[in-house]
Amino acid sequence: MLTYFQAIILGALQGITELFPISSLGHSVVLPKLLGWHINQSDPYFLTFLVATHTATALVLFFFFFDDWKRIIAGFFRSLKEREIRATDADARLAWLLVVGTIPAGILGILFEDTFKALFASPQLVAFVLILNGVMLYGAELLRRRAKEHNSVLGSNGRIAKLTWMQTIKVGAMQCLALVPGFSRTGSTITGSLLVGLSHEDAARFSFLLATPIIGAASVLKLPELLTQMGSNVLVPTLVGALFAGVFAYLSVKFLTKYFETENLTVFAIYCAAAGTLLSLLFLL
Repeated sequence: MLTYFQAIILGALQGITELFPISSLGHSVVLPKLLGWHINQSDPYFLTFLVATHTATALVLFFFFFDDWKRIIAGFFRSLKEREIRATDADARLAWLLVVGTIPAGILGILFEDTFKALFASPQLVAFVLILNGVMLYGAELLRRRAKEHNSVLGSNGRIAKLTWMQTIKVGAMQCLALVPGFSRTGSTITGSLLVGLSHEDAARFSFLLATPIIGAASVLKLPELLTQMGSNVLVPTLVGALFAGVFAYLSVKFLTKYFETENLTVFAIYCAAAGTLLSLLFLL
């Protein structure tokens, strides 16, 4: 079980780190070990708690980008009705790009669910992977393709919709890294998006849009099953954690959408490399 204090801290942490490119799962696994909390991280309850906080984050993202999602969903059904994805229909094309970008992580997550779940109980491994996450973010800045001329007429969604199917598959494949605690989903998808030529602003937006279906799908599959196995004594702390995750997710996405208009990933790369190195040394001692 988690105390209310622990639920609040872990919920707030998840809300921040899910959208910052520094790995929410990694921090959720490492923090209890660092603070000496006696939490069984391989227990189904801890997984339920994490799924609940992720669900809150997905809901916040959906409502934050609600106007975008209305157009995207309308475009999706329009393409089904017309039985084609018109090159001039940016909303329909973006809808299908999001479907394509979600498939790789969805398939891999289902096939290797138990394998990835076992990694939650290894803070030492997560600390090392945080270093790799920092290397990935810094590498993205060094290797990224320069974005084409900024077309303000198209808008961010229109520029994202110009991606090819193969470029989107590459971004989706990068998202698979986040199945390993310590790799950031936001960081991996922004990295993939930079490498195929999006700007930091558009890469962050694409990452946030991609997060909603993948997190939402995991929640729909897992949360009802897990909640039926919980008593009321653990349900309330889970809901408290989810509430704080939602509040801090909103603050995070509001900050980051502005941040990436002018800034890059370097500061997050330095943080992950430094934090991962320090934690690895602490756990060794």
